[in-house]
Amino acid sequence: MGFEDFMGVNLWDALFALANFLALFFVLKKFLFGPVMKMIDSRQKEIDDTYAAAGQARSEAEALRAEYEQKLSVAADTGERLVKEAVARGQSREEEILRQANREADAIRQKATADIAQERKKAVNDAKDEISDLALAIAGKVVGKSLDGDEQAALVDRFIEQLGGEA
Repeated sequence: MGFEDFMGVNLWDALFALANFLALFFVLKKFLFGPVMKMIDSRQKEIDDTYAAAGQARSEAEALRAEYEQKLSVAADTGERLVKEAVARGQSREEEILRQANREADAIRQKATADIAQERKKAVNDAKDEISDLALAIAGKVVGKSLDGDEQAALVDRFIEQLGGEA
């Protein structure tokens, strides 16, 4: 009783099956595993390249985002500065308009004061003339004689002085 009878396996059949298995393994390795591994490796390389490109695109996007944020910040600062300058220009313009209005009001006030003084002087002179005419007429009737120009002027001045002293 040999091994074959005990196990029920023919050694030659087992060796033949093993040889067939090894031949099939080498054929499959050469024609199936090699191309499949190449395909898997190329696919892995594509995936790795895709991840690398995505990482690069992400870093570029981050750089662009940082650049845009910086530009936005600069734009906001510029806008704020322009608003401040506009406000300052508006305030200085307002102050200039107020100064000009005050100058014009002072000029109007001074002109009005001068006009009032001139009108007062004219009114006083008109009153003097009327009073002198009246005084001469009264003096002429009281004295009964006609006065010459110098005497008239002296008489009018005395009369006005007396009126000014009483008032």
